[in-house]
Amino acid sequence: MADLYETMSTLRAVRRLRPDSIPDDVMERLLQAACWAPTGGNQQPWTVIVVTDPARKQALKDIYQPQWAKYMVGYHQRLEGLPEDAVAKSLRMVSAGDYLADHLHEAPAILMFCGDPSRMAITDAKLDRISMVGGGSVYPPVQNLMLACVAEGIGCTLTTLHCLREAEVQAALDIPPEWATLAMVPIGYPVGKGHGPITRRPIAEMAFRDTFGNAW
Repeated sequence: MADLYETMSTLRAVRRLRPDSIPDDVMERLLQAACWAPTGGNQQPWTVIVVTDPARKQALKDIYQPQWAKYMVGYHQRLEGLPEDAVAKSLRMVSAGDYLADHLHEAPAILMFCGDPSRMAITDAKLDRISMVGGGSVYPPVQNLMLACVAEGIGCTLTTLHCLREAEVQAALDIPPEWATLAMVPIGYPVGKGHGPITRRPIAEMAFRDTFGNAW
């Protein structure tokens, strides 16, 4: 298994996936990694649906693809005026994203992570801003699973565009209305190299010491 720090530093979005099935023992290791993640009060107020049925995967593709197309309209507008190298890098991501949108139904498994808000301590629910705390009991399991994907040589990426049409997702997967959908993670063996070096902003831009704005 890869070193933990190496694993974290090579977890990149892999959107070009082969249709080859994932063995049950590998899938169970991925799911076990998700189950090990911490949650508020150890409630584990989440579940994950492993979607492998062709008709249900097609339904998710039919929901996701038009939302991706709409998102891309604004994305291309934001690229206007950027340096040529930055645009080229972004367009490589766009190409991979287009591939995923077109071939989502061919991924061997699409993981739909759901959360039960009634079992979450959503401490920011009454603040005068968008609530964000509830996801803290679902996204650690998602991250654990994705790190495990790196260790297993399986490609993965996280998307939330499906949430724009959540009622249709709930209908497609028989999800009760009281359960929210928080992350969709298509997984599969990569078409190309898969996971590898990532580009992120440096610590100097991301971390402060003691007070907001005080450089680390």
